[in-house]
Amino acid sequence: MEITGKLIKLLPEVSGESQRGPWVRGGFVIETDGEYPRQVAFTAFGADKVAMVKNIPMGSYVSVSFSPESREFNEKWYTDLRCRNIQPFTPGQMPPQATGYAWSGAPAQPAAPQAGAPAQPFAAPLPPQQPVAPENQMPSEGDDDLPF
Repeated sequence: MEITGKLIKLLPEVSGESQRGPWVRGGFVIETDGEYPRQVAFTAFGADKVAMVKNIPMGSYVSVSFSPESREFNEKWYTDLRCRNIQPFTPGQMPPQATGYAWSGAPAQPAAPQAGAPAQPFAAPLPPQQPVAPENQMPSEGDDDLPF
């Protein structure tokens, strides 16, 4: 999944030691554009991702690729948005193509048709038009196909 917005806050880093070695986790918050702006918090796990977030100036627009993860504890559910990648973004620019759902907090804009592609790729072609006889005109005697 991917979302774009303005970087508004860096969350404190947390570090520790596990059986596999030292680890570090940081976080950040972005605010989306649109009629109803939303603030969204992300978790950046690993020294490389934490450093990536630290290098982006506060207030700049970013595009965040993330994975939502939920877990249950004592019959309550907790959701975490894990940052996979964060990169600078210029408003008005098309976001990079990603698989999955992309949301920018604004209504979706229709994609421009590619050169040579039909405007409606799923529309069935229309059959050729047949000339229509006027309603008040009777066919001549030899033109009807009635059996009697």
